[in-house]
Amino acid sequence: MNDYVTPSVWTYDSESGGTWAKTNRPVAGATHEVTLPKGNHPLQLYSMGTPNGQKVTIMLEELLALSESGAEYDAYLIQIGEGDQFSTGFVDINPNSKIPALLDCSGEKPVRVFESGAILLYLAEKFNHLLPTQLAERTEALNWLFWLQGSAPYLGGGFGHFYAYAPVKIEYAINRFTMEVKRQLDLLDKQLASNRFIAGKEYSIADIAIWPWYGNLVLGTLYEAAEFLDANSYQNVLRWAEEVLQRPAVQRGRIVNRSWGEPWEIVQERHTAADIDKVLQLKPEC
Repeated sequence: MNDYVTPSVWTYDSESGGTWAKTNRPVAGATHEVTLPKGNHPLQLYSMGTPNGQKVTIMLEELLALSESGAEYDAYLIQIGEGDQFSTGFVDINPNSKIPALLDCSGEKPVRVFESGAILLYLAEKFNHLLPTQLAERTEALNWLFWLQGSAPYLGGGFGHFYAYAPVKIEYAINRFTMEVKRQLDLLDKQLASNRFIAGKEYSIADIAIWPWYGNLVLGTLYEAAEFLDANSYQNVLRWAEEVLQRPAVQRGRIVNRSWGEPWEIVQERHTAADIDKVLQLKPEC
C-alpha cells in the first residue's frame, strides 16, 4: 500500500531523480559559463549518442552519403549526466537545455536549430533530401515524424525511466508505460505490414526519427528490454529495424557522440569521416 500523500505545495527533492538526477530540475536557464568549441565545418553539432542524438548524426551521415558536402559537420559530446547542457554556450543554442543542438554557420548569420525533429526537418529542407516533395507523400512522412516526437517520451521518460533507471521499481508505473509502448509497437507493426518503410516505399526522415528509439528497442540495444516486451512478436518492426541497421550511414551515425559501449561503438567527437572509419575498423568480423 502506498502511503504517499500529495502535499499542498510541491517542493523540489534533488535526490529523488535516480540515474539522471543531475538532468532534472524545476527551472530553466544556464547554471555555469562555458564557451562551446567550434570547428571548421558548416554545421556544428552539440549532442550525445542517445536515441535523440542518433537521429541527427544518422541524418548527417545519410546526407554525406548522398554527396552533400555542405553537410560536413563537427560533433562535440555533451555529457548530459554531468549537466553540460546547462552551460551558457549550450543554452544560447537550445534554451530548453536538451540534446541535440545544431548551429548552421553556412550563411552570413549562424542559425540555431533545436529539438531533434526540427533539426531533421531543417536538414531535409536545406538539402532537399529524405523528405518527399509531393504533398501527400510529404504529409505522410511528417505525420510519422510528429508521431515520434509525441510518442517517444512515453518510451523514454516513461517506460525507460521506470523500467531501467528509477531508484525504486513501481509496478503501476512500469505496467502503465509498458502497455503504452506495446500499443505503439503494435501500431508500427501494422503500418509496416504493408509498407517497406515507415511512411511508404521510400526511406525518409520518418525512419531516421523512429529507428533510434523503436528500432534499437526491438533489436535489444535500448534498455535491454526486448525480451520483456516480447519484441519477437513484432515481426514487421524487426524486419524494418534490421534493414535500416544495414545502411552504412546508420552504422556510422549511431556511434557518434557516444562515450560508452564496445570500442567500435565509441566516437566521442567527430570532425572528419576518418574519425568514424578508424573506430569501425575495430568491429570484429561476424
